Amino acid sequence: MTYKTGTDLINEAKSRIREIPAADAVRESKQDVIYLDVREPQEWNLGHIPGAMFLPRGNLETKIEAMIPREKSVIIYCASGNRSAFAAETMQQMGYSDVASMSGGFRGWVEAGGEVE
Repeated sequence: MTYKTGTDLINEAKSRIREIPAADAVRESKQDVIYLDVREPQEWNLGHIPGAMFLPRGNLETKIEAMIPREKSVIIYCASGNRSAFAAETMQQMGYSDVASMSGGFRGWVEAGGEVE
């Protein structure tokens, strides 16, 4: 049996979703976009995008429908862009059509000059 590596799984997920560079996400922050942080609580507490919604990746499937309507535009982020890729793929499978993973994650956001809360 051939096994896949974590990198294989990440690359496959990224091939099936839309990614948006952090610099572009910073520019879109004034538009009607929901930013969804899927990091862990300790990461969120160190800093996050102002106004972002918080839902750790492990709770996504059971809680997202109560938080965000399917027709909303959502940019998902984590620390580097890997967990958010899996989250974007999951949300697409759940019927969310306007979702993107922020490549570079929160680190990329900060490097692009995005505001931090």
